Amino acid sequence: MTITRATAPDAPSRGVAAGLLVQLGLLAGLSATVGIGVAGWLAGLAYGLVLTGALAVGARRAGLRRLGAANVVTLSRALLVGGVTALVAYSIQRPAPTGVLVALVAVALALDGVDGQVARRTGSTTALGARFDMEVDAFLILVLSVYVAGPLGWWTVAMGAYRYVFVAASWALPWLSRALPPRFSRKVVAAAQGVALVVATAGILPTAVNFAVVLAALVSLTWSFGRDIAWLWRTEQAHRAAHTATLGVPALGAPNLVVAPIRRRPIPASVGA
Repeated sequence: MTITRATAPDAPSRGVAAGLLVQLGLLAGLSATVGIGVAGWLAGLAYGLVLTGALAVGARRAGLRRLGAANVVTLSRALLVGGVTALVAYSIQRPAPTGVLVALVAVALALDGVDGQVARRTGSTTALGARFDMEVDAFLILVLSVYVAGPLGWWTVAMGAYRYVFVAASWALPWLSRALPPRFSRKVVAAAQGVALVVATAGILPTAVNFAVVLAALVSLTWSFGRDIAWLWRTEQAHRAAHTATLGVPALGAPNLVVAPIRRRPIPASVGA
């Protein structure tokens, strides 16, 4: 059969397909060595399919001709998160191998700063890459927060749920989707979540210390989200006031003029993490 340009898969699709194969290989390796059970296989497969499907759609919409080195690094990190997801799902049935789990998380977190540096050095920074990186971070935090809920309590899941609750709220309140000014403190808070959860996952410290470390990380995350939401609220109020001024009160002796409102497209924002 002759494959024409119209039917041949593009470079991003081939990269995404290769990623799915690597995810299957990682799951098979974990299953053969430490075991992940049926729950681990189901969770890992579901994660891999959603990950690669969403990335393929995003790359197509962004018009990427290839994934690029930075996105390949992020994809590699995301595949490690798939292994973490499988092990955490397996831990519901029986204790997961802590050493393997921590090793996967440590490598994934170590690669977190690599993709951004690669993107900047190669001039391949894209909105898709930034969003991809952020979503991988958010999901890893969610999975780890579920894992440490066992010894520390289910309140830890709030740490992983913040991002998704915020996204859901932005559907009802579009002003939450405005772009935020860059802040170094937001990156510090995001890094602190990963460090705190890795410490708690490793279980090398007393439970009381792990409790305090994760609680401190949750408090800092709450502060970061609260500060950003307050900024977004103040910005929205300022826009509403400016919009009202354009519609409303004419100067004395001037004709009544009505200015049509300016339509704004919401810009996705990264809040808190």
